[in-house]
Amino acid sequence: MKRYAITAVLAAALVAFSAHAETLRPEVGKPLQAAQELVKAQRYKEALAKVRDADAVGGKSAYESYTVERMRLAAACGAGDIGTASRAFNALESGGKLAGGERLRYIESLAGVTYRAQDYGAARQWAQRYFKEGGTSASVRTVLTQSQYLSGDYASLASALVAEIQATEKAGGTPPEERIKLLASTATKLNDSDRYVYSVEKLLTYYPKKQYWSELLSRLQNKPNFSDKFALDTYRLALATGSLSRAEDYVEFAQLAAQAGYPAEGKQVVDKGYAAGILGTGAEAGRHQRLRDLLARRAEEDRAARAQSEAQAQAAADGNALVKLGFNLVLAGEGAKGLALMQQGIDKGNLAAAEAAKLRLGIAQVLTGDKARANATFRSVAGQDGAADLARLWGLYARSRNVA
Repeated sequence: MKRYAITAVLAAALVAFSAHAETLRPEVGKPLQAAQELVKAQRYKEALAKVRDADAVGGKSAYESYTVERMRLAAACGAGDIGTASRAFNALESGGKLAGGERLRYIESLAGVTYRAQDYGAARQWAQRYFKEGGTSASVRTVLTQSQYLSGDYASLASALVAEIQATEKAGGTPPEERIKLLASTATKLNDSDRYVYSVEKLLTYYPKKQYWSELLSRLQNKPNFSDKFALDTYRLALATGSLSRAEDYVEFAQLAAQAGYPAEGKQVVDKGYAAGILGTGAEAGRHQRLRDLLARRAEEDRAARAQSEAQAQAAADGNALVKLGFNLVLAGEGAKGLALMQQGIDKGNLAAAEAAKLRLGIAQVLTGDKARANATFRSVAGQDGAADLARLWGLYARSRNVA
């Protein structure tokens, strides 16, 4: 919390003392005057001693006692004496003379003092009270969240951060990256996978970075119900977001694509690996070249047989072959025709994996630049085997194409 919180409360006490010094008896006023000068010099412990001298005077009036407590609070806040500051505040409040704005300034200062003293439980309580009484300071909000985190109050903090993020979005704003990252860290402490994924998805929505994609895709693949049949779709998203970085991943991606009947895609993956300087070097360079040559031949054979493949797909009783052929055409650069065939296959029905077909239609729409239709398609994908999860992530990518 910024130093101004203490400065404000000290100034309030000093101004009040100066304005009414003539109403104090000399035996009370002189030590308080000395305390004031010591506070100005930031000699807070000595100032507290002078306040005690003033407090020791017998027969004090209500105003004299009130002024003693204000000066005690100012000096104690400066000295970081939490117990004395809290008692002084309680004495002032019980006297019934603290106005709302003045009380809030004192509470703000006490939140800062207790936070700096690393009494995070007390800091949390003072900050919560500050907001309950109508405070709006951003610095106190920081004290509250940091105190909740450092005191282990993760559940309350996570709920508050989610509410804050949602309120910011509802108002048309962008949640600060640090607040979303704090939610991610808090969710990790709670072992709350759902909130962790929520936070990373928010980071990808507003602050897309490769590291966030890598983390989220890794978690997705480790989910117990995630089906291996979506390995290719996961690799596709990793490549699209720039989070595919290892030579073995490029090789496996290309091999899986070829095995699934997408040799043109496999060749593109290898070519991109070469362009990035990841493939074609080191001890495995020969293997990479052999794979590249094989995929080039397979892609050419696939292109030569395309007319026959389309005729067979059109004659089939179900739409599976049309969906696959259409997706292959999109990957090979024939977007319009490929999308038409995919949609025809989905409309034909009797699909072996309807949700996977819709997922790939959405991916094809992203690859051809039709983000609006892609997002609508992704929203229609259901299932508990990973299809819906991947559709949601591809939708995020479609809405935020720039990845740092």
